[in-house]
This record gives sequence, C-alpha cells and structure tokens, in this order.
Amino acid sequence: MWFFALQAYGPNSEMFVDIAPGTTTAAMAQQLQQAGVIRSAYAFEAMKAVHGGVLKAGEYRFDHPVPLAEVYARLRKGDVYTVALVIPEGYDIFEIARAVEKAGLGSEAAFLAAEKQHVELIASITPGASSLEGYLFPDTYKFSRHATTTDMLATMVKRFRQKTAELGVTAKDVTMASLVEREVHLDSERPMVASVFENRLAAGMPLQTDPAVAYASMLRGTWTGVIHQSELHSDSPYNTYTHTGLPPGPICNPGLAALKAALEPAHSDYLYFVANAEGGTKFARTIAEHHANVAGYRAAMGEPPVLNAPVPTEMQPVPPALGVTPAARKVTRKTKRPAR
Repeated sequence: MWFFALQAYGPNSEMFVDIAPGTTTAAMAQQLQQAGVIRSAYAFEAMKAVHGGVLKAGEYRFDHPVPLAEVYARLRKGDVYTVALVIPEGYDIFEIARAVEKAGLGSEAAFLAAEKQHVELIASITPGASSLEGYLFPDTYKFSRHATTTDMLATMVKRFRQKTAELGVTAKDVTMASLVEREVHLDSERPMVASVFENRLAAGMPLQTDPAVAYASMLRGTWTGVIHQSELHSDSPYNTYTHTGLPPGPICNPGLAALKAALEPAHSDYLYFVANAEGGTKFARTIAEHHANVAGYRAAMGEPPVLNAPVPTEMQPVPPALGVTPAARKVTRKTKRPAR
C-alpha cells in the first residue's frame, strides 16, 4: 500500500492548489488529496515525519502525475507558481500598465489608478509627486496571480530604492535620467547626452527633447505615435520646446545606466545631438555643425533635405521642423533590452 501511495499520481491537465499561510501539515495533506494531487494524505504526513522540513504556503501548479516525494519536495522548497512581468528600461507608466494587463495580473486602468493613489511610496524622495513615474525600477519581476496592484507597485519602488541606495539620487536626477533613457539606447552615449542637457540648462536654452513632448500627449490621452506641429506649441509643462528647464517629473522609468549618467554627466561643450545612420549619435557644439549632422543623417537614410531651413544664431533653439517633415514627426522608440 505504501509503495503504491509513493508512485506517480496527479492531474493530466493544469490545476492550481492554493495553500493558505498557517495551514497545518495534516490540512495540507488533506487539501492535496482532495485536489487529486496525491493518493494518500497519510503517506504525505508520514513523509513529513521522516524527512522533516518546513512546508511553504502559496499557490502551486500541477499539470501531470508525479511521485509523492516530488510533491513534498516542491512544498518544502516553496516552488510556488508565479507570473513573470518584464519591465524593460525606459518603459513609461502606460507601457507598464499594459504589460501588467497582458500578463493577466490586473487591468490597465486599475494599475494606472493605483499608481496615482500610492505616491506616498516615494514621498521621502519627491514630496508632492502626483505619479510614481520614474520610480518603478525596470527589472524582471515574479508575482503571484493574487498579487494586488499595490503589491506590485510597492515591490517596484522597493527595487528602485535598493538599486539606487548608494547613488543618492534626487527627484531632479530621476527626471534627467528619464530624458537620457528615452533619447539614446547605447549606455556608452548616455553620459554625453546628459552633458548636452546640462549645458543647455546652464545656457538657458530649452531642452527640445521630443520624448517629453510625446509624454505630454500621453498624459492628455491624445498620443498617436506621431508628434504634430500643434503639440510642439502646446502649453504643457512637459513641452520642452516652449518651456525652459526640466519637465515637472520623469517621463519614463530609467535604468541604472541612465541614472548614473544623470549623476555623472560627461564634461563637454556640446549643445546638440542627432542620430546617425549606424544607430549611434552625433554631437555638435554649434548649430551649423548640427545642421550638417542632420543633413548627413537624412542623406544616409535616403530622406530629402529640408529646403530653406532657417539658420538660427548660435544660442537660438533649433527650429522644430529641422531635419524632420514639416507636418509631423514620428517618435521612434529605441530598442529596449529586458532588464537583467
């Protein structure tokens, strides 16, 4: 009988057994037997008496017959069922909310509502914040199917605090890092991009970063994937063409490389940058150099030159239409690698 009880047994299709905290060994054994995972509750209790150990509560997934010893080992190890949630570097709150819904961990709307309700999680870093944007650290998370939106948000903010504990980041650093994160995808270029932004801030020049303009449209719920001229003239505080200084908060959730770049920007006198045809970035000190870099990029990509483009004086902002189509421009997301 005992030999028979130890043999492979269990379901032939997926099923879950949720063992509540504080459940006794006898109650666990009965629950597993009733669920059809093991043949004998008595044999399970006997195995506990022989092998000892602490059996862990949680939700377990079973989908094929296994020996009693394997079931016991899984509960002793705490091999509970979790759902992986991958948050790449540079995801904004809207993208995270969609990822949560896609993973089956909750609705997009509920996640967006919760992240605005629980700004107390970052009150010590940025008092008065209206969103957790910027502080949900990019990483691969494993959550129980029963995890609440509050559980997930608290875990992501905790991971942010753990990863940045020795950096001493401020709210300004996180906002700057979010701009750097969305502008380039090569870690080696991030400190130089941060230096361009710092130089423009010091000179009183608008940052003119398209991702911030796009974010303003996301907040309004009008984002279509393309920046229109009207958006470049909007009165949003996130419009870095019409407002000098940093936007009022982060526009995405930056990774560690971008945060470090914001804290330690390169030393340069660059004021401009544009993508190059090789997937990197070309930097320029003067508007004339920048015009040449933009023209070179357009030529390399087989795009027509911008006809009659105005040539501004050295400290004037770059015209919104420079190097892009006059009617609209598409903001292309850089390829993001899943966090490791």
